[in-house]
Amino acid sequence: MRFLVTGGAGFVGSAVCRYLLRETDADVVNVDKLTYAANLYSLAPVADNPRYHFVHADVCDRLAMDALFRRYAPDAVLHLAAESHVDRSIDGSDLFVRTNILGTHCLLEAALAYWMQLSTERAEKFRFLHVSTDEVYGSVRGNCGFSEESAYDPSSPYAASKASADHLVSAWCRTYGLPVLMSNCSNNYGPYHFPEKLIPLTILNALERKPVPIYGDGAHVRDWLFVEDHVRALHCILVSGKIGDKYNVGGGNERTNLAVAEAICDTLDRLAPAGMRRRDLVTFVPDRPGHDRHYAVDTSKVRRELGWRPIENFESGLAKTVRWYLDNRAWWEPLRNIYGGERLGLRDDGRCD
Repeated sequence: MRFLVTGGAGFVGSAVCRYLLRETDADVVNVDKLTYAANLYSLAPVADNPRYHFVHADVCDRLAMDALFRRYAPDAVLHLAAESHVDRSIDGSDLFVRTNILGTHCLLEAALAYWMQLSTERAEKFRFLHVSTDEVYGSVRGNCGFSEESAYDPSSPYAASKASADHLVSAWCRTYGLPVLMSNCSNNYGPYHFPEKLIPLTILNALERKPVPIYGDGAHVRDWLFVEDHVRALHCILVSGKIGDKYNVGGGNERTNLAVAEAICDTLDRLAPAGMRRRDLVTFVPDRPGHDRHYAVDTSKVRRELGWRPIENFESGLAKTVRWYLDNRAWWEPLRNIYGGERLGLRDDGRCD
């Protein structure tokens, strides 16, 4: 088989590429625009693999996408290309609308045109997996996580753009018959993560003895999913999922942001003692506008129907993640010059509340 992975130089996308080349005999075509959060060094372990191909292109470029499908004739698409940082979507929503909505539309149209000219046998085997987020559901009310049937209620420009993309993918299945699948995952963490998100930013700030910023009271709850577990779930969905269906994927590791930061500090104190208690670096800052209080998904469907289970619990996954950052300074140190941890997501008037 040949897989086309969009956004394959990003955090989750690069993990997908590495997994497919390591665990399957498939060819992998990675198409990426190479924005600030993309990093080809994340593909270094597979860059010399003859089954790996990289194409520098934008999913919003229809001519480039058509040429990509003609040249590589993929059997499946894993669509991960997206702008993903909520704070950046507050500062500049236009890029999120362009990439996440218009880019998905462009890719769907290119995939549809390609799929319609395939032989009957190849068309029946073709799949288009759209990778989305639990943030489309909004904040949990009560004690139950969101199911695949839950109504959408996005709060941030990022979440709204992903919700829009989800609806486009569903429509292309219902209207045109394109064989699509969809996943909505909880917060990912692990190696090769650009240091703007909570876990990698906390690791690096704590390692460098800088303040560790926590929004609001730190009691916002997220479910944490180790990226390698997520990638295994995506492969399961692509291979065995039911056309037209969506699957929630989560780690079952709900933690407050404060608890996550404290766990990172404690892990660093154990693995890289600094003669101080890194928890003392935690600094509360004004909350993010429209900050959802609690995300959680019900993963019973993907467990029941596809037999997927996460391997890592939060403690084991976090230890692996912290150890990776300690051992791979050459990967992340240059990124601190691109983004040094400054506050993003302020309104134009400078207020956060």
